Amino acid sequence: MIIYNITVNIDDSAHDEWLEWMKTEHIPQVLGTGKFEKATFSRVLVEEEMEGKTYSIQFRSYSREALDAYYKEDADRLRQEGLKKFADKMLAFRTELQIVDEYNVKFK
Repeated sequence: MIIYNITVNIDDSAHDEWLEWMKTEHIPQVLGTGKFEKATFSRVLVEEEMEGKTYSIQFRSYSREALDAYYKEDADRLRQEGLKKFADKMLAFRTELQIVDEYNVKFK
């Protein structure tokens, strides 16, 4: 499984509008492509020198092929929507993470 991670720093002046857009439009649209099984939306708690607030959005893809299909078929269109609304108010970078193993606490 591959995690497609997007880290975004959003200016305080656009924060509330961006947060609502992410929750109600962007994340549901990305999941609606059918290429991801779930998303986790987190606030980064480390203090940054830059202004604004930083978030991480992690989409768990079904497979490498599914993520590649997302890049080919959906990514540009969905990125453009965010750029139209918040281009000068946000900074984003993307990374891919490969899950090596997962562990859960087992209670006796």
